[in-house]
Amino acid sequence: MIARLVMSVVCMSLATVPFAGGTVARAETPRTAAYSLPDILGLAVQHNPTLAGAEGLIKQSHGQQIAAGAYPNPSITGIAGRGAIRDPSTGTHVTERTFTVEQPLEWTGKRQARQEAADAGVAGANAALEETRLTVLADVKVAFYHLLFAQRDVELAAQNVTSVEEVLRTVHARVAAGEATSFDSMKASVEVQKAKKEVARANNTLLVAKARLNTLTAGSLGKDFSIQGDFQAPKLGISADVLAGQALEQHPAVRRLSKLAEQAEHTVRFEREARVPNISVVGSYHREAGDESLTAGLSVPLPLWYRRQGEIQSALGAQLRADAERRRAQNELEQAITQHAQEVRTAQDQLQVFETGLLKQAEQTLTVARTSFRHGAASLLDVLDAQRVYRQTQLEYAQVRADLSIALARLERALGASL
Repeated sequence: MIARLVMSVVCMSLATVPFAGGTVARAETPRTAAYSLPDILGLAVQHNPTLAGAEGLIKQSHGQQIAAGAYPNPSITGIAGRGAIRDPSTGTHVTERTFTVEQPLEWTGKRQARQEAADAGVAGANAALEETRLTVLADVKVAFYHLLFAQRDVELAAQNVTSVEEVLRTVHARVAAGEATSFDSMKASVEVQKAKKEVARANNTLLVAKARLNTLTAGSLGKDFSIQGDFQAPKLGISADVLAGQALEQHPAVRRLSKLAEQAEHTVRFEREARVPNISVVGSYHREAGDESLTAGLSVPLPLWYRRQGEIQSALGAQLRADAERRRAQNELEQAITQHAQEVRTAQDQLQVFETGLLKQAEQTLTVARTSFRHGAASLLDVLDAQRVYRQTQLEYAQVRADLSIALARLERALGASL
């Protein structure tokens, strides 16, 4: 017994002995990483593969721009062989040789049109990157607010279980006192089971929302993470007409499609200029038995039978398609801004209804029902109904706040900038 007591004292003393500059501590449980919305937006910009694809398009466009500014390469031809003079026969033998240098000269108008088309392609690729970035950030915001609502749903479901279990304990006490029947206890037990089922449903929805948000960051959030933050506050003075005018001027999708139409226009001009053939300057040196010559000349293709009618028609069709796509995008932006602006106004009106009386009334009703039930002035059904109404009101309030935040995020995406 004394030996055990001594060993216990020794172990307790060792637990407080400094080690490597500090006391020996227990291994702490790893904490779950908590991310705010700016943190997640930064991770999405760094890791989302869609943005990497848009950056690859920019590099591809720069390559096409370099190719459009390149000059045609010359070509050199050399021919050599053994030769001799046979008539009259002198027995003279020489190495006969011919060297030809050819340099194509491109028509100036065709070269200029090709370069301008490539420049428009680079500008369009930059606008496409901005559009992709805007879409990714908006998707991240929407997924963040969905997850924030799912977390609130789980909290409300857990609170509901606690409240219903408290009602069940009160019912059991009243049954034991003979003030209620066992049927009331069964009803309260069923209500507890239903509340626990809602907790399981909310947790499943939470997992799905977390997976969606993690996918947008290419898995950089990890499997075990949480988010911190709040929904957006209402924004007053939103005018769909004013925002639509701003979107048509600044939205990267409009700029991308405008540059695409400009590129198609330059392509049409290139095909028309390409009807003028390229001229090639040719220089030749020739040496054979008994003869040596140095010549120069021009090589000009003659466009007699075909003058690029097919390429011109194809370019014209691409130009018409690009113009139509730009007009379609403008119409869709105006429609999206009108729709999301109305969604923002609707959510703000509903939010005002909740905050000016509905939340308080639901809470007061539940408080009165619980107090009356404890004193026997209200039935179990009254308490359960008040509990359902209160939870549903809280859930709808959270849903309206989430709808407002999501509508604002989508409105910013349609606008092409922050509100």
